[in-house]
Amino acid sequence: MNAAQSIAGRRRLSQAELDMIVSAHEKFVTGKQGGKRASLRFMNLSGLDLSFRNLADADFSASILDGCRMVRTRLERANLFGADLRQADLRQAVLVRADLRGACLRGANLSLADLTQADFREGQVAVPHPRKGFDTLRHEARNGEADEVNFSGATLDGSQLAGVSAFKADFSDCSLRGAKLSGANLKEANLSGAILEDADVKGANLEGANLTGAVMAGVDTSTARTSGAAMQGCLASSTEQAVSRAEEIYQRCLANQAWCRTGGKEGQPARLDGEDLRPLGDRLKGLRLTAMSAAGACMVGIDLSGTQLQGVDLRNTDLRTANLRGADLRGAKLAGANLTKADLRQAFLSPLPLGPQRKTLVDLRAARLRYVQMQAADLSEAVLDGADLRGADFTGARLDRISLRDCDLSQVQGLDLAPA
Repeated sequence: MNAAQSIAGRRRLSQAELDMIVSAHEKFVTGKQGGKRASLRFMNLSGLDLSFRNLADADFSASILDGCRMVRTRLERANLFGADLRQADLRQAVLVRADLRGACLRGANLSLADLTQADFREGQVAVPHPRKGFDTLRHEARNGEADEVNFSGATLDGSQLAGVSAFKADFSDCSLRGAKLSGANLKEANLSGAILEDADVKGANLEGANLTGAVMAGVDTSTARTSGAAMQGCLASSTEQAVSRAEEIYQRCLANQAWCRTGGKEGQPARLDGEDLRPLGDRLKGLRLTAMSAAGACMVGIDLSGTQLQGVDLRNTDLRTANLRGADLRGAKLAGANLTKADLRQAFLSPLPLGPQRKTLVDLRAARLRYVQMQAADLSEAVLDGADLRGADFTGARLDRISLRDCDLSQVQGLDLAPA
């Protein structure tokens, strides 16, 4: 189908017309007077700007949105059925439960977008006649197309990608927990570091794909085509031994809590270096684990929100997607740790006082902090030299006297450094 056919019969909107419709929709969403839901079906909106607008539940079905700028646009439950989103800029857009069936996303940028439970499957797309327009419609069954799309750092948990073509797409450091990828074309896709836990890849084409370091727990690749795929360092499900040790490890953590509570009279700090702690799930949430050592441990997806972790040793620990929201990590050793997509909002990463003149700084040297959420965290005096911060969000964080030597800050958000 050529460009003339795809645009045939679609009304071209100006930026000013679109802004009026969007403003009315935002009133509708917030329940204000004069609001009206945006119906933008079969429109030509190519190249227009919808960034930072709230278009939740709007209808864009079969519209042309190629090259549109939609940075951080809210599109929860939006109807994008059969839409043309080629080369659209959707960085950090919120597309939770959006209907993208039959949509074309070729070459779009969806880095850090939230596509939880979005639907990319096949859709019956109405195609207007090249001359008669909408007077003569034919219907085509069209698979969702995501070839060469940038999904890096995006969240696609529970999304429907069955049968989708995502040739050479970038899913690096994505979260695809429980995603349906059966029959999808992922040939030569970049899935390095992706969280594919419990994803369905039956019959998927993974030939030549890069799955280096991906979390593959609960993933059955026996019917997928994997010739030429790079699968070094993939993280499989916890072993039976790790599952059977979970209770013993939990008791050690409770002994650590008793040691904290009694000022060292009872219990002792837990020594969990190299252990797989994933079977503990959320059992450590809120515990007092001061001085615990879990260097080199596997803690992917673990819930440590509100946990007291002062002075812990988490060097080279795998904490991808871990929930550390509000955790007290003062004085923690986190050098070389992998905190990709971890939640450290409101966490304390400031110095731990050890006496009138002594304190221990948080050590995050050479840590992997890609797409980490650090909003409103206290990072006073933290040492992040050589850390990978691409895509990290420090909005509202306290950054007094922070050390960032040899860090790439090109994609970092909210890094407003006050002069030392």
